[in-house]
Amino acid sequence: MKRLWVSGYRSYELGIFGDTDVKLKVIKYSLKKQLTQYLDDGLEWLITGGQMGIEQWSLQVATELKAIYPDLKLAMMLPFNDFGQQWNAHNQAQLSQLKATVDFCQPVTNAPYAGPQQLRQYQQFMLKHTDGQLLYYDRDATGKPEYDYHAAQQYQETQAYPINLVDFFELQDLATELAELDEQKF
Repeated sequence: MKRLWVSGYRSYELGIFGDTDVKLKVIKYSLKKQLTQYLDDGLEWLITGGQMGIEQWSLQVATELKAIYPDLKLAMMLPFNDFGQQWNAHNQAQLSQLKATVDFCQPVTNAPYAGPQQLRQYQQFMLKHTDGQLLYYDRDATGKPEYDYHAAQQYQETQAYPINLVDFFELQDLATELAELDEQKF
């Protein structure tokens, strides 16, 4: 797989509202493990959006991994051109900082938000320009990633398109693993 679409829950859906939340440490640990596996298997492009949560965190983790995998390229595809303008100043600054660190950043539709059809166009663009999806989504806990999951499932009806789901059970196992690693350091 050369091009991977990474998406998942928004930070507020996970109840994460700061950089010091222990849940964020687990998610970033998971992202690092997942992305490292993809990179070892030949990943060239990580492609995601700019949503607060899994999408932004995946770019932060991938930026760190570029020290080990310098050929990795990062793309942030925004669903529309005024994406994030309704956010508070801190969140807008975080988005701007990420835009400056990625290798490529463009909106899928070069118009301000006009309705849900743009989000469907975004999904179709992401599906057609990636080889598979890493999605942080638990089928028992609905949320925004559900739309991307169903779009990818429909796409699978006509295309070979692997979906790698990371659910809450896997994250709990990783939280336990991380806690054990932290204990070994002392």
